[in-house]
Amino acid sequence: MLEGCHYQNAYVCDNLEAGIDLFRGRGLAREPMIIPVDQQVLTPQGLKRQKGRICFIWIGELQIELIENEIDEVGIYAGCQSNGGPLRFHHICFGVDDWADFRKRVDSQAFPIAMEREPNDDPNTLKFLYLDARKVFGHYIEYTWMPEAMWQQIRAM
Repeated sequence: MLEGCHYQNAYVCDNLEAGIDLFRGRGLAREPMIIPVDQQVLTPQGLKRQKGRICFIWIGELQIELIENEIDEVGIYAGCQSNGGPLRFHHICFGVDDWADFRKRVDSQAFPIAMEREPNDDPNTLKFLYLDARKVFGHYIEYTWMPEAMWQQIRAM
């Protein structure tokens, strides 16, 4: 399953500030906002906790997400293997226009769901899920949907 608009490459790092430093002088247009994240995600094994810090760096139309893991009951970030450098490539992200339509097709495609934001019916809430595409592409694929106002807020960060 590959669809939507690819807008993000994501990296896991042990030290978020050190990761941000790597972009200074290499396209970092403004200081990124560090966002604490502490959430429950749905996995094939039930609800699990994800806690860490993230930031978004925009280089043209590509968003770079840096992820510093603190608590990872899923193992999706903690299991990201070291490549010997401070940043470890983790996933790409596609934005989709119609979450309900997209979500109907997820269960009939080949990649297993690794985790998903706990589903709710609030039309103003960010929705995301990760497909485990490592056996084919070597990385996870994230899909997101968000209201236009939220998208504009993230673009402005």
